[in-house]
Amino acid sequence: MPPHSADTASTATSTAVPADTSVSDAAPPAARHALGALGVEQAEAALVEHYTRLVRLAYLVLPPSLGRNRRVLTAHALVQRSLPRGRTAAVAERSAIPAQSGTEGAGGRTATGAGRNPGYAYVRERVLRQALDAGRPLRRLARPRRAQLPPLLPHVWGLRLFPRSGGADELALDQRLSGLSGPARAAFALRGLELLTDEEVRRLLHAAGAEDTETALSEAADAADQRIGTADPVELLRSPEFDPCSLQARPTDLMRRRQYGRTALAAGAALLVCGTLLGLPGGGWGPDDDADPAYGHNAAVASALDPVRVRRIAPAAWRTSARTDFSVWPARGPLAEDRALLGRALRAWAAPGASVQISATPATPSGPPMGSPQLLYAGTVDAARVVLFHDGLRVVRYAEPAAGGGDGVAALDFARVDGANAAAAGALVVGRSDGNVRYLTAPWVRGTAVRDLLDPAGPARPLRRDADGVTDPLASPAMARDCRSWDTLSVRDASDGGASPGDSDGTNPGSDGATDRLLTDLGELTPARLTSGPPSAPGDVSAPADRAAWARTACLLPAMRSHGVRSVNSWPYARQPLPESHGTATWLCTRAETWRGPGSRVLAQFQAPSETTAPGAVAARAEHSPACGARESRVLAGVLWKSRGGKWYVLAAGSGKLGSVEVSGGVRGKAPGNLLAVRAEEGAQAELYGRTPDGTRVDALR
Repeated sequence: MPPHSADTASTATSTAVPADTSVSDAAPPAARHALGALGVEQAEAALVEHYTRLVRLAYLVLPPSLGRNRRVLTAHALVQRSLPRGRTAAVAERSAIPAQSGTEGAGGRTATGAGRNPGYAYVRERVLRQALDAGRPLRRLARPRRAQLPPLLPHVWGLRLFPRSGGADELALDQRLSGLSGPARAAFALRGLELLTDEEVRRLLHAAGAEDTETALSEAADAADQRIGTADPVELLRSPEFDPCSLQARPTDLMRRRQYGRTALAAGAALLVCGTLLGLPGGGWGPDDDADPAYGHNAAVASALDPVRVRRIAPAAWRTSARTDFSVWPARGPLAEDRALLGRALRAWAAPGASVQISATPATPSGPPMGSPQLLYAGTVDAARVVLFHDGLRVVRYAEPAAGGGDGVAALDFARVDGANAAAAGALVVGRSDGNVRYLTAPWVRGTAVRDLLDPAGPARPLRRDADGVTDPLASPAMARDCRSWDTLSVRDASDGGASPGDSDGTNPGSDGATDRLLTDLGELTPARLTSGPPSAPGDVSAPADRAAWARTACLLPAMRSHGVRSVNSWPYARQPLPESHGTATWLCTRAETWRGPGSRVLAQFQAPSETTAPGAVAARAEHSPACGARESRVLAGVLWKSRGGKWYVLAAGSGKLGSVEVSGGVRGKAPGNLLAVRAEEGAQAELYGRTPDGTRVDALR
């Protein structure tokens, strides 16, 4: 066990903050127009260093009509074949290639020096020229340009690749860009991502072969000036939605693929045996009609896709039902009777086209409905029309831009919810926009509020809901770049019929002294429930000590994000007096349980005494481990700790079931019970283990 370092003066490890999208200089500044020849090595170095940036630029400029899968592959292909063909390439004549601005660009970001690198400028111009060529229509009797043809490489057989799905704002921006011309999209991207001035964009477009650069700049400026909700369109360009290097993979149409494979084998065999077999009655050796993926040919599936047959639960069914989960949620929302919207959602679910962006929590099937699904909600949330379904195993969210007529891009999200109870079925994410999240709460939720985990002594702030149970927006920690606050949804269930979702007197769960249940957004459809206490009996985060511990644990939650998390429990399993009278430290085990069962994540945490809410030091972490769980509550972890006097110690703590703790290797020592403190040297490496009273060895968490 290499112990983790923890210092009394600053025991918290820094939380990860997403890196800025800017890049550093690849070469010393050069004169803009005095470049004579560019070596292949210099261009290749620029391409490798700024590869993700160039691919994003190509992806944004390529026409959306290609479909997301082909756009991804084409963007990579254009960048990879943008190197000079010979050992050197003359670029003196390319005086129109601008250096990137060195001033502050859109959104307050400072431009980097990548554009001043002649290798990068050369490759960028080549990428832009090819991306614009790809958007030009093929003409009869004219030789097509290479960029107008599907790329030979890279090629992925049997998979569709597409960037990760964003929110309603990203969908609206993608729809807006699809209405622009290729040069206008290029101008929009060059101004927003490359931070070029209009004059530099004009020269670069002209060098790349664009004709009407003034119109392109005008269209790009109009698109950038019109905000999407409260979001800046230029800032949205940096979203993972437009990052073709961070991809999701889904299979192609397996039924159609099987049909094509069988047809090809049958045709090959028929040609080898005798061509006359192709004319046999019954269509030869082709597949049955049942293999046709046109779902309408199957009566059962066609019935499931009928919006009239969607199941609707009565508003009061949950009061008398033996189950209290998503199966008793009523159908709500102002668009619950919009058959056209429900029909589009069901068709996208059954047979998503290229314009439908799909995401799913781990181990969640994304296939068509298994019968007529249950309608949970249909309405307009911020800038999107949203439909929520439940089919017994999954919750499915369909979203399309509210500004269009249902013909643009759409998003389809899947999340497992089997085995839910009242606590786990208290809310669903109904929309995300501009860093905020809205929830649809269960019919038995009497009141909602917002509680900041990083302010354990602060009061809960009231959070209003509309008559359908949709909350006002609150800041989503899953979408934040830092950890200055961690807003959670605090809900209270109705024990006696309670108030209706729209009642104004049900907005503050803590008003009558009852316990709040905390739910947090971790980037999925289902918020995760937060609890405290031993694994055998975790409870709601209500005691001051529990809130204080969570205040120093909240910023570690991003390690659990987008993992299909159902609940996260934080258990203070030991308290240890520190050497040299430095107070008492707390050891916690934080365990995230998933909806699918396996895949749990465990963090052992060391919290030294502190007057701040700085995160504790992560002493150990593990996946697929039973530690700190209902099946196996034992845990053991250690850190290398430095006192204010400058001395180093190996500190270790295990759960109360341990009879002794021992350390060997670079540090040796043994202590009875579940706590150990041994003098050590800086950077010491040691192995930690414990034993139960009956002699069974317990290894440290790893």
